[in-house]
Amino acid sequence: MTHSVLLVEDDKGIATVITEALREEGFDVTTCESLAKRDALLAEHQFDVILTDVMLEDGDGLASIHTVRALAPDVPVIVLSAQNTLDTAVRASDSDAFEYFPKPFDLDELTQAVAQAVASRPAPENVGEGEDSALPLIGRSPAMQGVFRMITRVLRNDLTVLITGESGTGKELVAEAIHELGARKTGPFVAVNMAAIPHDLLESELFGHERGAFTGAIGQQIGKFEQANGGTLFLDEIGDMPAEAQTRLLRALQSGTIRRVGGRQEIGVDVRIVAATNRDLAPMIADGRFREDLYYRLNVVPIHLPPLRERREDIAALVRHFLGQASDEGLPARVASADAIAALTAREWRGNVRELRNAVFRLALMAREDTIDKGAVDDILPPTKPRDEGDDRVGLESAVEAWIESARPADGALYHAALAAFEKPLFELALERTEGNQLRAARLLGINRNTLRKRLSELDIAPEAFARRR
Repeated sequence: MTHSVLLVEDDKGIATVITEALREEGFDVTTCESLAKRDALLAEHQFDVILTDVMLEDGDGLASIHTVRALAPDVPVIVLSAQNTLDTAVRASDSDAFEYFPKPFDLDELTQAVAQAVASRPAPENVGEGEDSALPLIGRSPAMQGVFRMITRVLRNDLTVLITGESGTGKELVAEAIHELGARKTGPFVAVNMAAIPHDLLESELFGHERGAFTGAIGQQIGKFEQANGGTLFLDEIGDMPAEAQTRLLRALQSGTIRRVGGRQEIGVDVRIVAATNRDLAPMIADGRFREDLYYRLNVVPIHLPPLRERREDIAALVRHFLGQASDEGLPARVASADAIAALTAREWRGNVRELRNAVFRLALMAREDTIDKGAVDDILPPTKPRDEGDDRVGLESAVEAWIESARPADGALYHAALAAFEKPLFELALERTEGNQLRAARLLGINRNTLRKRLSELDIAPEAFARRR
């Protein structure tokens, strides 16, 4: 994908140098030398980033950013200025400029900032097929700015990246951005979720297999490594990878070759590896569940995605984005009032950006008025309990302990009683994560689809209740 840049600069020499530098990095650059021509171009064309000088022939480029915001409200603006004063820097910050560069500036830093600004915009729709593909990379918070800076630092190289963060923060979107904005953007982007593939099929999924390699292998299959040749392979939920597959993955990373299951030939592959996990791998390494040498192979460049509770200042922009997305998908066009934004910002969002998106879609569907207010938020969304920031272990262990205390199963019956108590919510969670898709839910759970269907019937669970509503 080619990204467009509008450069507003009346010094032809500087404009030429910037234009050539950006075009070398693959950007499509349009130049103009005045505010009037800038506004005319913005009225007729869409741009991904705007670079503007301050002192122009017909006015102050910094003072007129409000006009840019009216014509292109979501486009990041980078300010360039020969007026190297604190006042200019403060004005640039107050105007919500994405970045400020005093002249003379480093061209490499400028091109990196442009790439970072592009990455800060909502990701293209349907780039990937993962659960995070509908989540945007939006955020002016310091935490997200740090993420954007890390993304720009890996665009010009093939270093392996490990993305960490809680479920629903948008890890796959970061992987997609690294691919789409980087040197491998013309190659394939292949994503594989380790948690969604039965362990006995994972090696075949990654490396492929030859005919007759195992029961059911009726033909040769090309694995994800070969499918991603020349591009990027995204290994999601890497912490769920079984030990044997970890060993084979390490060997592939070290040698740059793979061998199909049941095959004898070593096959060279040229892929960039981006991995992700919502688990803390350190204790898994300590107890032998994750290979330490594989961890260091993957964790060359770490990128941590912050949970939504640590970047609440981004919630307003996310809500506006999701309301627009909901309207594009056929739901009623809505806007959120200031008190509704405040109410949404105050909530916990344990499911992070994904949970916020689902909540905004629910509000767009069920609100009675075109303007969503605090009353609608309180009426439509269930209340949330305050998060205990001092104890992140509140969760599964506490739930099990609370159940044991209340159920008090008889001696010798704890195991079977616990299975009976937790099986239904576990199945419901799997269906919720896969939006009612039974095949994906079975893969996530690591069981046969027929087994899943039988247990859903016995537990009186309706998969259609978890299907996404459009």
